[in-house]
Amino acid sequence: MTEQIKRIKTYEEMTDRAFALLNRYEEDLEALEEFRELLKELETYYTGPLWKKDFADDEAGKLPEELKRGVLSEDALADLLDRAKEVREAYLEALK
Repeated sequence: MTEQIKRIKTYEEMTDRAFALLNRYEEDLEALEEFRELLKELETYYTGPLWKKDFADDEAGKLPEELKRGVLSEDALADLLDRAKEVREAYLEALK
């Protein structure tokens, strides 16, 4: 096979892969928008008075024992927000 044919095949495969990735990224945009909205709501909750009230009521034993309450841990939402920021920064860096 000639070098020219190999080169064309290589770049054709790269183009196909790039289109496949681009299609995946386009599909993921909807999920990213939903994620952004969820983060916005969670940050509002975590930094507002309702989270503080819910946390205090949990500490006081006012909430049912069987209630899933990971959102009331002092680290869960902070870790989520921090990690989202790190991923966002890495993503923006990758686009450069």
